[in-house]
Amino acid sequence: MRFGNIVVAVDGSEVSEGALDHAVYLAVDGHASLTGIFVVDSKWPDFIGNDWQSARGARQGFLDYVRWEQEEQAQLARAQFSLATHGMDRAVFTVHAGDPASVLLAQSANADVLIASRRVFQISGRPSLKSLAATLSKKASCPLMLFP
Repeated sequence: MRFGNIVVAVDGSEVSEGALDHAVYLAVDGHASLTGIFVVDSKWPDFIGNDWQSARGARQGFLDYVRWEQEEQAQLARAQFSLATHGMDRAVFTVHAGDPASVLLAQSANADVLIASRRVFQISGRPSLKSLAATLSKKASCPLMLFP
């Protein structure tokens, strides 16, 4: 099966390597465009709530730490994607902010296939992202390939 536009979720960790490698293979084999996506999870403030800690600044300090960690992970994801797609002229890496499920579902509307690891974004995302693969499998508007 050939695809014209492939979207792959990349988080810079070992878990996204299989999905990325397969996406690159499909793109090269089918002369398709490839878009790598990293999502900075903007839902942490909602997840931890407003009364998370009584100590002044503890909540904001935690959110600043999470943001820094995700920015570092985005750089690792960009490097991982660049290394895997070296020499490909139709490969683009993008960083988005928002809820990872919502962003990937929105991107699937413009894709011929969405490829992701079942554990993508769990390295720096909310614990609730453990259900991301299930959400994508139910709601993606294009074929979905999930990797371990």
